[in-house]
Amino acid sequence: MARIPRPRRTPGTAVADRHPVDEIMPVGSLFLYGLQHVMSMYAGVIAVPLIIGSALRLPFADLAYLLTAALLVSGLATLLQTLGIWRIGSRLPLVQGTSFAAVASMLAIGGAAGGGRPGLQAIFGAVLVAGVVGFLLSGVFNRLLHFFPPVVTGTVITVIGISLLPVAIRWAGGGTPGVTPDFGSAANIGLAGLTLLIVLLIYRVLPGFFSRIAILLGLVVGTLIAWPLGRTDFSRIGEAQWFAFSTPFHFGAPTFEVAAVISMTIVMLVIMTETTADILAISEVVDKPADGRTVVAGLRADTLATAVSGGLLNSFSASAFAQNVGLVAITGIRSRFVVAAGGVILFLLGLVPKLGAVVAAIPLPVLGGVGLALFGTVAASGIRALSRVNYERNNNLVIVAVSIGMGVIPIAVPTFYEHFPKWFQTIFDSGISSAAVTAVLLNILFNVGRTSHREAAILAESPTVGVTPDYDVPGGIDSDDQGSVIAREYDVRHTRDDRTPEDVLDADRPADRTRRDSPPRTD
Repeated sequence: MARIPRPRRTPGTAVADRHPVDEIMPVGSLFLYGLQHVMSMYAGVIAVPLIIGSALRLPFADLAYLLTAALLVSGLATLLQTLGIWRIGSRLPLVQGTSFAAVASMLAIGGAAGGGRPGLQAIFGAVLVAGVVGFLLSGVFNRLLHFFPPVVTGTVITVIGISLLPVAIRWAGGGTPGVTPDFGSAANIGLAGLTLLIVLLIYRVLPGFFSRIAILLGLVVGTLIAWPLGRTDFSRIGEAQWFAFSTPFHFGAPTFEVAAVISMTIVMLVIMTETTADILAISEVVDKPADGRTVVAGLRADTLATAVSGGLLNSFSASAFAQNVGLVAITGIRSRFVVAAGGVILFLLGLVPKLGAVVAAIPLPVLGGVGLALFGTVAASGIRALSRVNYERNNNLVIVAVSIGMGVIPIAVPTFYEHFPKWFQTIFDSGISSAAVTAVLLNILFNVGRTSHREAAILAESPTVGVTPDYDVPGGIDSDDQGSVIAREYDVRHTRDDRTPEDVLDADRPADRTRRDSPPRTD
């Protein structure tokens, strides 16, 4: 067959042929749109260190440092994911931040180590090992996805939200029952209720972008209301530096406990499942279908950032933020360099400890008010995912029921396993680990190997990840429609292709597979 000559390209033609994902906008536009991404996910980034630092009763200065470290790591992880190095990074417009999925497990690990800095050292050690394990597994992770169908991931997401709600309730009361003198006072609960009302009014009244930063606006307005009432103290902000870099091992060298590592590794597998979902989702949104190499590269960026975060830079597990996937779909701005600009902004914010001190000064009742909405949304994402699971002619209802029951045990009765071995307590004192282990084992018992259906694609939801099943799978949705649930979720028009999820996740397939309905390339 005669070779079709390659057309000559002028510089203008090369720019026209560039995919919108690789578009480089003017600096002003990059900054503006990047800032919009930061505003959409800022509350999610600072929430995790606030939860962990408050639960471990860190001093004010340490809590402020932890907050700025989380911002810095999120910025670096976002740059790694969007720009990429070698075979690391999906080079798609994905924002990285601290993951909610690991919070309950980290609280159990830190509490078992005695809280304070020793608790942080145990958490960082577990995060480091889990990140390394995840990095090593990233190349073959697609072969493990059948252990995490929607019936498993939806259950785990639901329990994540349920396990975090008691934290928000204690914040709303003003601290810890029996320890905080004015816990449960009318002033504390009233401030929490007012903050929650502000968040709800923003969702109801303000359109578009403002509703997407309702949590952040609720924190700001609630704190401003609390200030003249004497419910907050900004006097200690002066103690924080204007500029500082998160130095390695600031809180001491990581410590390693086998049970803590096992617990965090289980959570890491869940996070990797959710990151896979986000990569597939954003690839649909930007009309640049992700092949196996793209997914593997994205997982490597996710897990490497997690390992470096816990091992060196004093922060926690990193994952893609799904709310920013939705923002890309709504705005239609598909450039990965816009998200990279957001990463630069996050990095710069992480160099300003005084900013972390301002966040650390937010009153607990204000955090409790927004936390009820934030953590409740996590549980609602899991419930929505479970509502799409097929329960006909299978035992999925039993899987969900028993797994949620096991997950709620340590939430309802924290001392339930106090007479069990220490390693057992570290794993099962976390409702998330309990639910994940139970759901995976029951799914293997009832579903794996009993059907020939293909595995589902999944989709994460903000503020942390939730799951939307795609195809008819064991533990998934029962549907003959092979169209993309991801596209329907974000109301994005796209062109179908002939790949199944397993084709997409097969790292050995060629990266430039031609889409069925696209015209053949002439070059």
